[in-house]
Amino acid sequence: MSKLEKATAHFREKLSGELKSIKVPEWDLEIWFKTVTNLKEQSKLVELAAQNKTVEALVESLILKARNADGTKMFTNADKVTFMNEVDPNIVIKVVGEINDAIDQNDGEIEKN
Repeated sequence: MSKLEKATAHFREKLSGELKSIKVPEWDLEIWFKTVTNLKEQSKLVELAAQNKTVEALVESLILKARNADGTKMFTNADKVTFMNEVDPNIVIKVVGEINDAIDQNDGEIEKN
């Protein structure tokens, strides 16, 4: 198995792994998420952050990562305008922060040399 094949096999394994969840009592929801996303998905978030569109990047992150218990997306791109204008930004920040913290903890499994 080549080095690239090992890397892609590792990533496929992580993508197919168990979903984690957080409870959002303010919304009476449980949001499920994967602890890994691909670089293509992350590139849009990086681009928005580079343009100083931090709030939009947070909303995009939530739409990208939030899942139902069965793994299907909880929100769609069409929900973005509603999130930007009609949802408590403090809760969005809290939810995305909790998801990102869980993802960061998952990244700790990589050995540092």
